[in-house]
Amino acid sequence: MSARHQLDLGTAATPRLFELPACEEPRWYAAYTAPRHEKRVAQQMLGYRIECFLPLYKSIRRWKDRRKQLELPLFAGYVFVRIGLRDRLRVLGLPGVVQIVSFNRKPAPLPNAEIEALRSGLIRNAWIEPHPYLKIGRRVRVHSGPMAGVEGIVVRRKDRFRVVLSIDLIMRSVAVEVDEADIEPVR
Repeated sequence: MSARHQLDLGTAATPRLFELPACEEPRWYAAYTAPRHEKRVAQQMLGYRIECFLPLYKSIRRWKDRRKQLELPLFAGYVFVRIGLRDRLRVLGLPGVVQIVSFNRKPAPLPNAEIEALRSGLIRNAWIEPHPYLKIGRRVRVHSGPMAGVEGIVVRRKDRFRVVLSIDLIMRSVAVEVDEADIEPVR
């Protein structure tokens, strides 16, 4: 077996070979972690001199007797890691790392520009916090503004979200554009 091939145990009866990319330069990948292990995984990666990025945001949490500002992972369950594919086993061997996000059994690299933009925004103290992932076709509820309380479906996303609001009783719909901050997914 050549160095550019790796055994893929798709089924026990018929092992298949797939070719690794010739490019071995480090790229960004998302490492999926055990729940609430992001900070520990990032510390371990730094200890093993593995380049990683764990974006954090500040959140104030309230308890009955006190308030505290915490730094929490922006993407719960993920740490970004910059490695060559040959180094993925070093990452997967760390306690708390579950897997590297993959498609068709191949680690899926992230665009460099997205990671750099995120880093740049955090360095410049941009207001960044998690938000539910909204995609076209997702049912949402408007929670503030003049259309508060109305539910609809996201049909377009550009500068603002275009949401189709339907009145089932009369079987009619209207389209309205709303700010992303004014809507939330319906569970």
